[in-house]
Amino acid sequence: MFYRKNSHRDMADIHVYTARKLSSMAGSLETLAKTFDQEISGGRSLSREDGLAALQMAGAMVCGDCSKCNLYSDSEKEDSYYLYYLLRSFEQKGNVDFDDMPRLFRETCGHQADYVGQLNRNLGRATMNLTWKNRFLESRDTVVTQFRELAMVLEEFARQMEAAVDVTDQTEPMMRRIFLRHHMVIDHMLILEYDNKWKEAFVTVKTNNGKCVMSREAAELLKEVFGDRAWTVASDSKAIINRQFATIRFVEEGSYRVMWGVARAAKSGEQVSGDNYVFSRSTPGQAIMSLSDGMGSGGEAARESQRVVELAEQLLAAGYTPRATLKLINTILLLAGEEQHPATIDLCCIDLYTGVLDAMKLGAVATYVISESGVELLEASQAPAGILGQAEPVLLSHKLWEDNWVVMVSDGVLDALPGENKEQVMKEYLEEAGGKNPQEMAEDILKFARSFSGENRDDMTVLTAGVWKKPC
Repeated sequence: MFYRKNSHRDMADIHVYTARKLSSMAGSLETLAKTFDQEISGGRSLSREDGLAALQMAGAMVCGDCSKCNLYSDSEKEDSYYLYYLLRSFEQKGNVDFDDMPRLFRETCGHQADYVGQLNRNLGRATMNLTWKNRFLESRDTVVTQFRELAMVLEEFARQMEAAVDVTDQTEPMMRRIFLRHHMVIDHMLILEYDNKWKEAFVTVKTNNGKCVMSREAAELLKEVFGDRAWTVASDSKAIINRQFATIRFVEEGSYRVMWGVARAAKSGEQVSGDNYVFSRSTPGQAIMSLSDGMGSGGEAARESQRVVELAEQLLAAGYTPRATLKLINTILLLAGEEQHPATIDLCCIDLYTGVLDAMKLGAVATYVISESGVELLEASQAPAGILGQAEPVLLSHKLWEDNWVVMVSDGVLDALPGENKEQVMKEYLEEAGGKNPQEMAEDILKFARSFSGENRDDMTVLTAGVWKKPC
């Protein structure tokens, strides 16, 4: 049997070169982010210069050569308290009235109404300019965040690639024989083992009998080669192997399996629920549960929450960390301004190799983890996404074991429960719920919440996930 010698070594060399280039790119992005940070400056509220300009313009338009009150010249002084008071009053109320003006002005000015009206117009224009300036600065902040987070993704990916061990030589002869036995010829291959012992295989292969083979059937052969975990085809690879050589990426499946359940109810009087959710395994070795509660209810809330969960899924699949994902979503919603409505984000990522659950929240209620030792709450008090520019998601980690359960609910479920401590009511119910399949559990939780009221005062969504260890 003939095959090209050291072909996998060529691929490994390219692999190392790519890792170093990615690391270099990450460094460049971090440098760009620092450059933007240094250039971003300026206050985010009306400044002393804005106030002086408004006073000067009002004087030019109304006062002429009158200098009875000396309002502008007095405000020019460094220790002028009135100028600070004037700006804060306008920011708080949206206008300046006669009571905000100095006593000397009220007693001597013969054009008070004209002056105060012009002053308000000038401060209004300054506020409008400031709003656009702040929007621009927030946009630049977003660029900086994206540069930094992308740099982190590239750096982490480069680190994983450099730390990966080339184990192709250990299994290549056997793998070629097994594939050939099933009428598939391997041109070259690369098998990498990462620091968590998870393996990934890049196999350039074709059929030699003129027929086609499903890539998932080829993935089943890898378990015969390695004799341990099952393998699957990466989502970015071809589903069919034909007579033309193509590189298929196979990934080793995790030690844990997850089953889902969902139950929903819209607010009474609404046709659609403002909550949306996603269950996803688009990232190899990771199961994702995402729940978003749009502000309010109905179609508008549903569109906002759907946008949030879909964006979260795309960013996670692209390699962003859960924290980076939520920060970027928050920034995007914030920049959308009045055209968008804030939404809560509840994100749970389960590592199928280690069984570790990472939960991150912005404005979402508690997540419940059920195990033999009881029910534990994972909660973080945060404002909904799109309200605070510097909102910082909190990472909550928990190790999952055999027959553990994860329960996520929207705030409409908790609000329907009786008493002041609604989280404790839900916890006590889950402690007595007993083991069921995920779908039955989700439906029972929703039925329990709805039993306390004749109508749904808000949208209600329950997500459940059961975690089990795969048999060896």
